[in-house]
Amino acid sequence: MRGAIWFICVPLALTAGMLSAQDGEPPTVEEAVPVARPAQPQTGQAVEPGAPEDILPVDIGDDYLLPDLSLEEMPEAPLPHPPEPAAGPDATSPPPGPPAAGAAEAESGTTVLAAPVQLLGVEIFGGQRSELKWSAGQSFGGRSLDTPVLVAHGLKRGPVLCLMAAVHGDELNGVEIVRRVMGDLDPQQLSGTVIGVPIVNLLGFLRASRYLPDRRDLNRYFPGNPRGSAAARIAYLFFQQIVRHCNYLVDLHTGSLDRTNLPQLRADLSDPSVFRFTEYFGATSVLHHLGATGTLRRAASDAGIPAVTFELGEPQTLQVEHVDFGVLAVETLIDKLGMMDRMRHWSEKQPVFYASRWVRSDQGGILLASVRLGANVKEGDILGTVTNPISNEVMQVRSPFDGRVIGMALNQFVLPGFAAFHIGIATRERDELMKAEVESGTPPEAAMELPDSVPAPEEGNGEQMEYD
Repeated sequence: MRGAIWFICVPLALTAGMLSAQDGEPPTVEEAVPVARPAQPQTGQAVEPGAPEDILPVDIGDDYLLPDLSLEEMPEAPLPHPPEPAAGPDATSPPPGPPAAGAAEAESGTTVLAAPVQLLGVEIFGGQRSELKWSAGQSFGGRSLDTPVLVAHGLKRGPVLCLMAAVHGDELNGVEIVRRVMGDLDPQQLSGTVIGVPIVNLLGFLRASRYLPDRRDLNRYFPGNPRGSAAARIAYLFFQQIVRHCNYLVDLHTGSLDRTNLPQLRADLSDPSVFRFTEYFGATSVLHHLGATGTLRRAASDAGIPAVTFELGEPQTLQVEHVDFGVLAVETLIDKLGMMDRMRHWSEKQPVFYASRWVRSDQGGILLASVRLGANVKEGDILGTVTNPISNEVMQVRSPFDGRVIGMALNQFVLPGFAAFHIGIATRERDELMKAEVESGTPPEAAMELPDSVPAPEEGNGEQMEYD
């Protein structure tokens, strides 16, 4: 009997010892339940050799703003069987982590993150910079005409500002202004989106010409027509695919052939939204004008997009002083729109002209200017002279009113009737201007500038195209 009991007890003791060895240490949390490590933002640093792949940083998209958490601030790993949350105000509080895209920051509730934007079939996330391609159609050889579109999409929500240049292919100052401004932007600090198109009229640019190859002025065909001429089709594609995305638009230009312009904004000041927009460019002169039918500025304004034409200098050359002025003015605009606080700021108030006139030569010969661009002049002041190259007879060109030289022809041979000096009339009161024009019998809009509704000449000097 004793032998039988011993035979039974020995196996039981061995089994109990094995179970005791297994239960001697409780399992750790990690052994019981795999721990979900919180994803860390990518920093560009290499992962240490041998690091397991399942703890690599997770790319959650640039439209999230990850908190900068130290190790002490990291949330604790979940327990195998977490207790039920206690009732109270914190019972439904979400765990620490990145806020949802487009939601206000958890604590301040003042900064709204930008959602991704879609442009030309490409999705761009907040805080990113992208270079896209816009196709203006086909070339003579049937190839796609692609021109770059630069996009800086800010991390925070804000307006969409569009910067356009080289709608006239021989106007180069705007190309460099767009390049510099876009290069200065930091999408991580930007609120909103800036779209820059440095070369709109690629066909004209490649030929160093104001016009398209068919000698049409692209800036007389907006918003375009999908079944019209080549110019109308290009204008339509650009307006629908780019301009429709804009909340504000700046169209950069220069004077036409053999003419130069003082840096100035041209805008319809009768539109309150446009008037306010012009006040954000610092010490930049402003000239009131509705804009010719078919211009990009006029079409954008008609579509409810506040738009201005920004004129600086002369065509077919890069003028550093005008480029510097333009960059400062546009960056002041970005600052005033609240899009980027650290952009340069220009607080000086700008002069406003509600009318302008061209002073013409009454004699053919050699035009030599006696005043500089931007000079303030009085009625009767000598602006320049026109000299007969054969008889040496000299005719003086005088200002018929007080104002400022906002544009002028370069020294050259001219014919009688040539528009030589563009004077901004020194008045700030629209009512006074209207009264003066009514008394003279000249409609105010017709008296302001050279007629700009005349069709573009075939590779002419574009005199009537001085506006936009």
